[in-house]
Amino acid sequence: MARPLIAAALTALMLLAACGSGEQEPVEAQRFSLEAARRMPSEPLLSPDTKAAGWTVTADGQAIDFGLTGEKPMMTLACDLRAAPARLLVIRHVTGRPGAKALFPVIGNGTISRFKLDAALHGGEWRWEGALPASDPSLDVFTGPNSLEATLPGGGSLQIASSRIPGEFINWCRAGGRVQRVEAAEKATDAKAPAQPSSARPAR
Repeated sequence: MARPLIAAALTALMLLAACGSGEQEPVEAQRFSLEAARRMPSEPLLSPDTKAAGWTVTADGQAIDFGLTGEKPMMTLACDLRAAPARLLVIRHVTGRPGAKALFPVIGNGTISRFKLDAALHGGEWRWEGALPASDPSLDVFTGPNSLEATLPGGGSLQIASSRIPGEFINWCRAGGRVQRVEAAEKATDAKAPAQPSSARPAR
């Protein structure tokens, strides 16, 4: 009985030595919160109740949040005016695992758009987000007058009531942010300005 045990022990030592002698492949480091990783859901989430949810403009005016008043947003559309051309970020506030990817279909206004999202760490929050040019026609799904349904695999579906806010925000971002406001102010100023007197001298 002793010989088989000795042979097994020698075999295990040889395997460990072989593993330790090889060069390891480089691994890309990524910092993340262990506490956040522990809270990552292992089972699909139920669709939240969105009957009382709506869109609100963030304090900086660069994004709109969909959710319940006073609570963490369920979804965000953010405009990045620093990019050229401007970019639109689609964010779903559901915890995702590092390195995961998903298609985020949004259905409404006679069309369906599928946005590519990645699980990303932002400000201590794991969330799903994807960026694309503000001019991308897939964003037109947000610009119509009808209700929307946005489904994240494993994260439930959002039933979004009809609202003019998403469409106005998309158009605002596409126009470069302040462009529309400046043009509107100029038109209002021109409309209020008194008519200039004619330079021609009256006939005697």
